[in-house]
Amino acid sequence: MAARTLSENETAPPRWRSLIMAGVATLVSLAILIALGSWQLQRLAWKEGLIAQIEARAWGAPGEILPEAQWDGFSRDAQEYRRVRVTGSYRFADEVAVHGLLPGETRGQPLQGYYLLTPLVLDTGAIVVVNRGFVPTPLLSEAARPEGAVTVEGLVRGSEARTAFVPENDPAADEWFTRDLAAIADARGLERVAPFYVDAVLDADAPAPWPRGGATVLAPSNNHLQYAFTWFGLAAVLVAVFGVFSWKWMRGRAA
Repeated sequence: MAARTLSENETAPPRWRSLIMAGVATLVSLAILIALGSWQLQRLAWKEGLIAQIEARAWGAPGEILPEAQWDGFSRDAQEYRRVRVTGSYRFADEVAVHGLLPGETRGQPLQGYYLLTPLVLDTGAIVVVNRGFVPTPLLSEAARPEGAVTVEGLVRGSEARTAFVPENDPAADEWFTRDLAAIADARGLERVAPFYVDAVLDADAPAPWPRGGATVLAPSNNHLQYAFTWFGLAAVLVAVFGVFSWKWMRGRAA
């Protein structure tokens, strides 16, 4: 049978449609890749600022905590990661155990357990919550609970906000997943509570192994520049691929 030919009223599928579709897909993908690269540059600036704060504040001799009269004006930018020393008595009846992990303790796998947030009552009657450190789940009841006045050295940290992948705190069930000071104070009926907590540093001379202080990461990873180069590199490759495709399309049309 002879091959069917197109009549004058029939047209072949417009070839330019493939070029337009490829161009639109390229533009959308390019916008996404550039946005991701730009976001990584923003994260880089934030991370460099964070590292600078830690290096400037977390080392050296500890200072005093912000006085209670200035707690209403607490600023994370001005105070966080300051190394401080504070003296008081723990109120263990109002201690909160926050679910957490201790990285790399069991053949490179994180150890499951809790971070113990304990109200420290100052001589003035005001309260500063102290993150005394991590304790594995099976050893929670064996964590050290010193009586009387204690002096704690640690870093000032702001209240922790819940992220999208972290469960909500359930004060009624005493299940805690974030170090939310306002929620802890409300659940325990605490008053005159500092708007920050003190993250106790690791004490190599502690009489008991748990809880283990030093929860704050003092050397955070900073790979954002590499990630930015990756996204921008992919954007450049995408442009090159579309350029080759367009060139071949034009040659095919001219043939």
